[in-house]
Amino acid sequence: MIEAIGLTHNYSGRIQALRDISFTVEKGEIVGFLGPNGSGKTTTMKILTGLLHPTAGRARVAGFDVQDQPLEVKRRIGYLPENVPLYKEMRVYDYLTFVAEAKGLGKGKKLYQVGYVMDRCGIVDRGDQLIGRLSKGYRQRVGLAQALLSEPEVLILDEPTEGLDPAQIQEIRKLIQELGRERTIILSTHILPEVSMIAGRVIILYKGKVVASDTPANLGKQLRTANRLILEVEGPEPDVIAALETLPGVTRVSPRAVPAPGICAAELEFSGTDPRREIPNLLNQRGWGLREMRTPAVTLEEVFLNLVTEEGRTG
Repeated sequence: MIEAIGLTHNYSGRIQALRDISFTVEKGEIVGFLGPNGSGKTTTMKILTGLLHPTAGRARVAGFDVQDQPLEVKRRIGYLPENVPLYKEMRVYDYLTFVAEAKGLGKGKKLYQVGYVMDRCGIVDRGDQLIGRLSKGYRQRVGLAQALLSEPEVLILDEPTEGLDPAQIQEIRKLIQELGRERTIILSTHILPEVSMIAGRVIILYKGKVVASDTPANLGKQLRTANRLILEVEGPEPDVIAALETLPGVTRVSPRAVPAPGICAAELEFSGTDPRREIPNLLNQRGWGLREMRTPAVTLEEVFLNLVTEEGRTG
């Protein structure tokens, strides 16, 4: 559905916003662009929507080239920019009707689509209100409604929950998930929980480069090579931690919240020698019972910070 090949973009001939990035998005996917501010997310989206020409590389949407066939691409895309282009002096219904006409919808189609997107985005009861008097959350809903008017195959959403309060964020997330059942969606964000809650796949950008592309779960698995274990031991905490620190390869043992009296919970880090075989023997010799030994779950935040740190060292 979406294909980017070697996209590069320079601003003013000097600032390199994108550095030879390539990726694909399949039909029906929700893909999150994750990265800090200035990583190239918005630049990529502007290229995909035809608002910006790349310095080098190509992009296609639904088989149409963004530069050679821009009108065909625009017919298939609904775009919600970071700063939603709303006319604050217009009423919601009038604004959406105006946008529908600008998108070339005929009279019958226009009336149906305006009603449909207002219902889908939960703004039917706001039709007569001035846009300028709406809350930020409702303005985002109006922005999504205008993006949906032409029944696009692809939705491109740039920071769709930026500046919203927690309740509004939850509402917009739910709406995006519902829309994702019918459309291909790319959304950009620098908010880590956003991606894991909405997207099935993550593309992480940093300094204009793609540093990772996978599901949140697979990205977490890749980081488990960091060699960490979570232990729960039936024994006195100071003695258990001191004993674990003597094992070959163990570099650090940190106490964790105690789940029950008489239990030592700890996180163990190691390098080189894997201590998993020695741990049961050690505990058995001391007369302590091993309740649990597992690899810790890795959060998307840890994956992101690890990738950004590694890229900063090598880039």
